[in-house]
Amino acid sequence: LDECILSGLMSLNGKKVLHIDRNSYYGGESASISPLEQLYKRFKVPRPAEPLGRGKEWNIDLIPKFFLASGELVKILVHTEVTRYVDFKVIQGSYVYKGGKVHKVPGTEEEAHASDLMGMFDRRRFRKLLLFALNFDVRNPGTYQDMDPNSMSVRDLFSHFDLGLDAMEFTGHAIALHSSDSYLDQPFLETINRIKLYSESLSRHSASPYIYPVYGMGELPQGFARLNAEYGGTFLLNRAVNEVVMDNGRVKAVRSDGKLFLCKQLICDPKYVPNRVRKVGRVIRVICLLNHPVKNTHEAQSCQIIIPHTQANRKSDIYISVVSGAHNVAADGVYIATVSTAAETGNPEREVQPALELLEPIMQKFVSVRHLLVPNDDGKRSQVMMFSEEKQTQLSFVVFSLFLHPPQIFVSRSYDATNHFEAECEDIKDMYRRITGAELCFRGAKRHQSHNSDEDSR
Repeated sequence: LDECILSGLMSLNGKKVLHIDRNSYYGGESASISPLEQLYKRFKVPRPAEPLGRGKEWNIDLIPKFFLASGELVKILVHTEVTRYVDFKVIQGSYVYKGGKVHKVPGTEEEAHASDLMGMFDRRRFRKLLLFALNFDVRNPGTYQDMDPNSMSVRDLFSHFDLGLDAMEFTGHAIALHSSDSYLDQPFLETINRIKLYSESLSRHSASPYIYPVYGMGELPQGFARLNAEYGGTFLLNRAVNEVVMDNGRVKAVRSDGKLFLCKQLICDPKYVPNRVRKVGRVIRVICLLNHPVKNTHEAQSCQIIIPHTQANRKSDIYISVVSGAHNVAADGVYIATVSTAAETGNPEREVQPALELLEPIMQKFVSVRHLLVPNDDGKRSQVMMFSEEKQTQLSFVVFSLFLHPPQIFVSRSYDATNHFEAECEDIKDMYRRITGAELCFRGAKRHQSHNSDEDSR
């Protein structure tokens, strides 16, 4: 998906883009699988004796990610007008796990007053923190309340508002969406902006701050492929890639099915260049099919649940995303719950057991454990490399012509364990900055008007 988004952004900027995917579908690892039989085949799981509705009613996301309604991805969608191609619905609830059950995450003063996550005094203190976050403006020191956001730690900020441990936990993990406690000793600027973003997103939709594509995540890469085509780009599916051709350490072309495609720059998935990435961890995901809503979620047809790491005696949080026929991704009466976390032991499935217990009874599970891959460098100094077709899996990459920088190869990160899109948006913005030398801006941006020019933009 990252490569699809970047291809659309580059086309929008007037660049000549060729996007090649060895798969027969859009999106690579962020694809939606349909019909349901393909999911059983992919995971080599025996099919059920009785069919679960019609196969084409299903669009199962391999890596579901929710979007904050005021987040960066929504800004990109609006900026590129991909919203013309994709419809969204709000996620019906945001929950956090505490003491053996799930609780609604309070994001407003009213919800804080009624929350069972806090005692009476903590409710007042949390409301004060929430008001501080909503009024905070980094450009206006008058909103700092004599606290320096670039030096004062989050721990000291919470202490200033006299928050208890329970309030600190759900604020940091279910509202600011930190996956571990390392943020507590960092300056509070990022965290307070995250709290503000959550609250602003929630103000758009009272049920939760999250939205999700109707028909699943696979709609997004298709939408950006249409944008790419609209602005003169080309998208080739089901196309083998046999070689990246280098010349004196610079990318020169890509050879695909006997044809040579010249290029100046290249963006690729980590699995495409295994000798240019390193493993920094593993992620376990368990896709679960349920015939019931999750307990204590008020019969929600869709929701997010976060299990803070302290509740499961772990180092990182566990995430659960739940969707259903309300988003046109499953047959009526069936729910798709996906559990994910960073693997910390040699038995990752045991690590997610607290989440699986919340979902019982489970009709069927599909388990995957993948390496988390990151690039070795920022792509500005590419070395000569070759690769063979046999080593490729789930390839998705973009080739395009630019003249702003010397020829380079840029590698995206693989998807982390979180079930929201904020980290991926930061990766996209960072790659855009390195590729173009400019920040990804949404205000006052001018669209490239020549959709069919054969001339490379300079």
